[in-house]
Amino acid sequence: MSSPPLVRLARKTQSLDLLYEVAFSLNQPGNLEQVLEGFLATLTELVDARAANVQLADAGGGIRSFASRGQAPAEAERVEAKHVRVPIQYQDRALGTLELHLEHPLAEMGEDLPELLAAIGRYLGLAIEKSRLEGEARRLAILEERNLIGNELHDSLAQSLIGMKLQLVMLAESLARGNVSAAHYEARSLQRALAQANDDLRELLTNFRLKIGDSGLVPSVENLVERFRRETGIAVFFQNECGALALTPAQEIQVYFIIQEALTNIRRHSGAMNVRIMLANEADLYTVLIEDDGAGMNEAPDERPAVHAGLAIMRQRTERLPGQIVIESEPGEGTRIIVIFNAPPPAAPKG
Repeated sequence: MSSPPLVRLARKTQSLDLLYEVAFSLNQPGNLEQVLEGFLATLTELVDARAANVQLADAGGGIRSFASRGQAPAEAERVEAKHVRVPIQYQDRALGTLELHLEHPLAEMGEDLPELLAAIGRYLGLAIEKSRLEGEARRLAILEERNLIGNELHDSLAQSLIGMKLQLVMLAESLARGNVSAAHYEARSLQRALAQANDDLRELLTNFRLKIGDSGLVPSVENLVERFRRETGIAVFFQNECGALALTPAQEIQVYFIIQEALTNIRRHSGAMNVRIMLANEADLYTVLIEDDGAGMNEAPDERPAVHAGLAIMRQRTERLPGQIVIESEPGEGTRIIVIFNAPPPAAPKG
């Protein structure tokens, strides 16, 4: 005997509410394991489950437990009416299984629950596929960025070697003329050029080992800030005013490198005691702020060329977002860098 219309309507409303809660939990930031753990925490509470487990197919074709919640009953205590397996699917592909151990038999929990659990399995499959595609996009963006850094490494080395070759020619000419004073000057210039080239090379090689991984932008910046704080003793305050980020992997990489380049300039040239980094957004408009209380700078192009090279790199990376950069600085007043850009619009639905 079917339920009365009002009861069925109430159950449909509860089902929609539950699907909304599940979809919300699956759209939280984090890597796949973190997202699945949050999803299971939400689901076990909503369906009154004693335990839950997500099992996914691995690269070798086997099945492994990927995330779990609660303590599953022992085999001897398991009641089949309370043990539910939900297939996790994306389109026509089977990705794994959601296993639930309910507190009450499935038949007592409403006629809509099996259909609801099947829908949850499809939502879960969509979230897993989305995570896989984001991982692939991040790997491609990292490869592209490494190619760009490799080009920068090549250009930087070529420029340094050409400069040092010219200085060696001038040193040889000074020695040939017997001008000891000029030879000492050229030798010191060559030593400074070698030291600078060594610093540049180490910096580029550090950048080449890209520190942004599957954890995403915010944890990567937190690790960058912690390392900078430990290595320099400079106080750094990082404020993340964003909720879930809606950036492409390529945008996350550019933001990370802009912050890294700014910190490199601060360490080398500013003499700052305090640095503040803020990441904020209003809808799809994002702002990155990096400011310090250091020596500041003027705009003379022949003053501290290494600083201006770093600013040029930040401008280039801002263009790749694409976005706009504003640099505010006065001698003795510190430096403020503001980057503004938009997240990409959501993809248009197919069909």
